[in-house]
Amino acid sequence: MKLGLANKNAVITGGSAGIGFAAAKALAEEGANILIIGRDKSRLQQAESELSSCAKDTSAAIHSISADLSEKESLDRAIHTVFSTFERIDFLVNSAGSAPAGSFFEGKDEDFLQAWNLKLLGYIRMVRAVGRHMMSNRSGKIVNIIGAAGRTPNPAFLPGSTTNAALVAFTKGISKELAPYNVSINAISPGVTATERAHKLAEQNAKIKGITVEEQKENVLSAIPLGHMVEPNEIADMTLLLLSERMSSMTGTEIMIDGGQQPGI
Repeated sequence: MKLGLANKNAVITGGSAGIGFAAAKALAEEGANILIIGRDKSRLQQAESELSSCAKDTSAAIHSISADLSEKESLDRAIHTVFSTFERIDFLVNSAGSAPAGSFFEGKDEDFLQAWNLKLLGYIRMVRAVGRHMMSNRSGKIVNIIGAAGRTPNPAFLPGSTTNAALVAFTKGISKELAPYNVSINAISPGVTATERAHKLAEQNAKIKGITVEEQKENVLSAIPLGHMVEPNEIADMTLLLLSERMSSMTGTEIMIDGGQQPGI
């Protein structure tokens, strides 16, 4: 399937690891120019090197920016660098953000504020800045990587669940304003995905329940009808499809990729 992504300019937040890196790698393999944003400078350097080695076109541009998207000033500096690097931005993939698991009654307001500042406001601010640029060009595609916890909230993961639910509402709502300018925005909500973050959540949940990490992982797998975690490349492949003209009529949509775990409609 020809996706026509070569020579396009893509910005990926959270692009140094996990799903964000998988999306950046898939785009590089299609011949796109890549700019990844993350907090860890050493991880960014390693990711940039790996992306350069797998790029379809050896002349493709691969860049990285170190920024904390939970801090407005840091994000504003990143946005300035984005626009000084790429004259035109064709794609934005938001994949930054995480929240810890923990007991609601033992938690603090800061647990929610940190999750909202990093992921919810981080995505919103990126869409506000890049979306305006795309609207002026009357072209562009945005994909928000959100998470199944927005639809199936877990009492031990409420900072993340509330963040994800808000982002689904934001994605659906802003799509109506972007659509007249030929700019689409869609969401992918992965279930439990085989990343470093999934291991950390397993450790945190195991501690809450007083069981071993292996027991927690077995519990997680037993709750997935297909019996295995989602692979990051599966999310990346769907991201490419949504960024391509193959899906030119989709906007404001949330796609679940969770092994059949979602219980509702």
